[in-house]
Amino acid sequence: MASTKHVYNMNHRHRGFAYIINNVKFDELTERSGSEVDEERLTERFSALQFTVKSFRNQKRTQMVDLLDKASKDDHSDSDCFVCVILSHGEEEKIYGTDGAVEVTKLLDPFKGHRCGSLAGKPKLFFIQACRGMESDNGVDVLGVIGDGEDVDEVAIYRIPREADFLVAYSTVYGYLAWRDRRQGSWYIQALCKVLEEHGKTLDLMTMMTRVNHTVAHDYSAEFTITVKKQMPCITSMLTKDVFFHPK
Repeated sequence: MASTKHVYNMNHRHRGFAYIINNVKFDELTERSGSEVDEERLTERFSALQFTVKSFRNQKRTQMVDLLDKASKDDHSDSDCFVCVILSHGEEEKIYGTDGAVEVTKLLDPFKGHRCGSLAGKPKLFFIQACRGMESDNGVDVLGVIGDGEDVDEVAIYRIPREADFLVAYSTVYGYLAWRDRRQGSWYIQALCKVLEEHGKTLDLMTMMTRVNHTVAHDYSAEFTITVKKQMPCITSMLTKDVFFHPK
């Protein structure tokens, strides 16, 4: 078992809040059919991990900013961590509200440093299902081979970087499209929920996110007349310890 100094304290009274922002209908963009399925599966998965789930649909830019700003100012003293999942249209480093785009950094900034003291030193986990550009990934052929091939920390006041303890997991890499099925939901959220269902109470989060990457990269594809489209998720981690969702 890993030393306690390498594992986040997940023994608070509450697991924490999981916010789901699900933008389906937009003023000028196409409707995101299938996103309701994503929301339902995410609610089920994070509830099973003992989060208090709150869902918000069709949020304008200012509503998204205000919602997360308010969440950052809430008292999370008795919580292990905070989760936010955003399901929407996107481009490069922006996410769309129903009336236009907002920078991802503007949504994350309220949780940094002294602005959100009760989450300082705790995991702040953001999962973003959205396109990050208009490029599509045609994939590459690969020649595959099949085969087998407890410490006590000193109690002290210390300073950590304001950017520490974040994980931002994107459905796709910068510049590329993210695929969504109108009936089954998005590839990325399907994979995330599958991994959380199978391993959410046993594996650490980064190991699970790597498995999500593998699942999307290997198990999903969109076939067109001439080409086959693929997708590669992207993990940006500033976590400083392992995250486990062991049952309380």
